[in-house]
Order: sequence, then C-alpha cells, then structure tokens
Amino acid sequence: MQREQWNSRTGFILAAVGSAIGLGNIWRFPYMAYENGGGAFFIPYLFAMISAGIPFMIMEFSLGHKLRGAAPKIFSKLGHKYGLRLEWLGWFQILIAAVIAVYYVAVIGWAISFLGFSFTQSWGADTNAFFFSEYLKLGDNSPTRLGDFQLNIAIPMTIAWGITFLTVFTGVKKGIERASKLMMPLLFIMVLMLIGRIIFLPGAFEGLNYLFQPDFSKIFDAKVWSAAYGQIFFTLSVGFSIMLAYSSYLPEKSDINNNAFMTVLINCGFSILAGILIFAILGYMAQEQAKPLTEVVSSGVGLAFVTIPAAINLLPAPYLFGPLFFFALVVAGLSSHISIIEAITSALIDKLQVPRKKAAVIVCITGFTISMAFATNGGLLLLDLIDYFINNIALLSSCFAELIILAWLFKIADIRDYANRISDFNVGRWLELCLRFISPAILAIILVKNLINTINNGYGDYPITDQLILGWGLIALMLLISFVINLASNKEEL
Repeated sequence: MQREQWNSRTGFILAAVGSAIGLGNIWRFPYMAYENGGGAFFIPYLFAMISAGIPFMIMEFSLGHKLRGAAPKIFSKLGHKYGLRLEWLGWFQILIAAVIAVYYVAVIGWAISFLGFSFTQSWGADTNAFFFSEYLKLGDNSPTRLGDFQLNIAIPMTIAWGITFLTVFTGVKKGIERASKLMMPLLFIMVLMLIGRIIFLPGAFEGLNYLFQPDFSKIFDAKVWSAAYGQIFFTLSVGFSIMLAYSSYLPEKSDINNNAFMTVLINCGFSILAGILIFAILGYMAQEQAKPLTEVVSSGVGLAFVTIPAAINLLPAPYLFGPLFFFALVVAGLSSHISIIEAITSALIDKLQVPRKKAAVIVCITGFTISMAFATNGGLLLLDLIDYFINNIALLSSCFAELIILAWLFKIADIRDYANRISDFNVGRWLELCLRFISPAILAIILVKNLINTINNGYGDYPITDQLILGWGLIALMLLISFVINLASNKEEL
C-alpha cells in the first residue's frame, strides 16, 4: 500500500505545529511561567527547548521519514535490525494517544459550548457556579460513579468528533493539510487580534509585569528546571506517536532539521503569545475588581471556563472578544485532536493493511463511544484523574523508554547523520549529548519524583480504589495489551 504524502512543506509544518499547539499552550504555560519565576522561567524553558525539544523533534522526524510508518511499525523495524522485539513501545504510545483522544475531546466540547454562550455571556455573573453546577452538573459523584448522561455536553463532543472524523477520513493532503492551512493562521490571527485590543486596557501591563518580572532566585531551584522540561515534553506532542506518523508522510527530499526547528520555535512562540494574552486579561480583571492579581490567577479548566468568562464580562465589547477567545480555544483543541486520531489511524492502517477510510471509521466510532463516559455528571472527575496518570506517569515513561532505546541501544549518530544528509544545514554533536545524557537524566529525575509522590500521596482527594483502577490499573492494562500485540506479532512472523 503506497503511503500518502504531504502536498507541501508548509502544510506539514502547519500540521505539526497544529498538533503541538493545544489547550496546554493557552492555559498551562502562562501559569507555569507565573509560578516558576516569571521572566526567569524563560531561561530554563529556552534551555529545555534547545536541549530536549529540538533534539527530540529531529529524532522523531528522522525516524518517521526514514522508516515510513506509525510508531509500532517504526519500533518493530528498529528491533528487527538488532534482534530485539520493540513493537510493544509503539503500541504503548498509540494507547496513550487513544486515552488522551477520548478525554481531550470532552474539553473541546466544553469550549464549543462556551463559544455559543459567549455571544450573550449566558454564563452570568457567577461563572464558577455556572460551569461546575449548571453546565457540568457536578454533584456528589466520583470517577467511578459518573451519574447521569448529559446531552448538553454530548452534543458539542459529537460535533468535535464529526470535524475530526471528516478531516482524518479525507486523508493527509485533502483533509489534515487543508484543515491545518486554515486553522493555524486563523488561530494566530485571532490571538493577535485579542492581544492588540486587550493590551491597551487599564491594568493589562500590570498583569504582564506579574508574568515577565524575573525572580532570579528561582533559577537555582530544581523544581523550576523540572517544570520547564515537563512543559516542553507536554506541549510538543513527542513521545506518543504523533510526530512519527506525521513525518512518515514527508516526501523523500525533506529538510528535517529546519522543519524540526521551525515546529518547536513556532510552538514555543505561541506559548509566549498565549501568556501575554492571558495575563493582560487577568491584569485588567484584577484592576476592575480592585483585587490583587494573585486572587484572580488560576490554571487549567478553571482558567478557561471560570476566570476568563468572568473577565469577558468586564471587557468592552464582550460579544466580540468572547467568541474570538473561545473560537481560538476550539481551533487549538481540534488541531491537536486531529493529530492524535491520525496517529492511531496510521498505526491501524500499517497493522491491518486496511484502507484509510475504514481505519478512520473504526477509530472514530470506537473513540466516540468510549468518550461519552465524559459526558456525565462525573466526567470532569474521571478526566482529571486519568489525565494526571497519563501525563505524569505514562507519557513521561514513554518518552524516557524511547530515549534510552534510541540513544543507548542504537547509534544516535546514525540518526543525526541521516537528518544532516537530507537537510539544508547540519546539527552537531550537541544532538547526541542532549539525547544520550541531558534529556534522559532530566526525564528520569521528573519521572522518579512523580512516581514517589504519587505512590506516597496519591493524587487529589480521590479514593485509593479509584486511583488503583483508573490510574495504575489503566497503565498496567495498556502495557499488557502492548505486550500481547507484540507477542502475537512475533508468532505471526514465526
């Protein structure tokens, strides 16, 4: 089966950037910078980008381009070369992507709902009560007692699935590339328009001062460096099969190094733009309510669906700025969701040798059905618990395993030589130094810290049974499925 190809370099870069730029850039990065030294945070963040983000991206682009497949096929080919069975790692990454896909779409659904609410500010004055009590109808539920099915959440989730399905079903050139060429410029234009107006509101510069004022004492805090590296890995879509799949559609003559640099730099640049937007809004909100900014700043879903709607209520022309913000949120979410589903679909095409359209139908119908668990009273709690274990344990473990296998069991110099041979400019030995020593060491520290903290303290106030089933149990099940597929593949070959 002939592999599809991107129609243009611009299309590939915009698709890769669209995958990397997601909701985390808008609601996670600004808060991370604020919490970890403000302007001083950019020093470890830039170092993490150079020593981990760009090298990892070059490595994944090179592997996808050279071995022409989704993650399972790539790791299977690598293993065969050295007499090892590594297909399991590819399937573990695919399962990470699958789990993220089914809960991430719930947040996109919320954003679609709030896009509708934003035209009239129908969330009212008490945005906290509206989001948690009226919209989500969050009651005395738990991640294992989900309560009633909520049609008002299921409908926008269905819309999100429909857009993703049509894009992936249509193919790389006609679907993903076209969507990315529309979505990404639109996202940047919307954010720049918002910044262009909000930056001149009273209090906006005080908000930016909170974000960018450097606290250099935190430079020597290991937690800040850990946060910077964690943010880079979370935001770049590396380590869970997406960039391997996308780069496998590149034409033979492709500038790997340049593509990797551009993807990472555009993504990180957008994070800084998002930080400017969010903190300008928060600064204005703090001044209007005569509160210190520390009392209005928040992270995660609270920022997007409680704090920002409250700020929109205070803005001049809220009927314009509200829809602009939530449309940007929807676009950022959809571009990432499309890339996640494409990675899974690509793996299915490789494994079962089925046509794209059939694979897209199987993946999207299965994902849609499972994701409806998040359209319930307890959907937010289920999402929060699973998201913690997937991001802080499974994804970091996947990145660490990939680095150890590729940098120590195989010759990372071969990957560097391959990238240099087909690129307009060469990267030096720093790539090997970063991938063999710096990135694995930092990842190991973050992962061990997360494991110890989670084992000792658990996560949040969730019952230990729920954490064992939906956290540790889910990761164990994903690993088991990965090894079973790996074993079955071995028997097929014999």
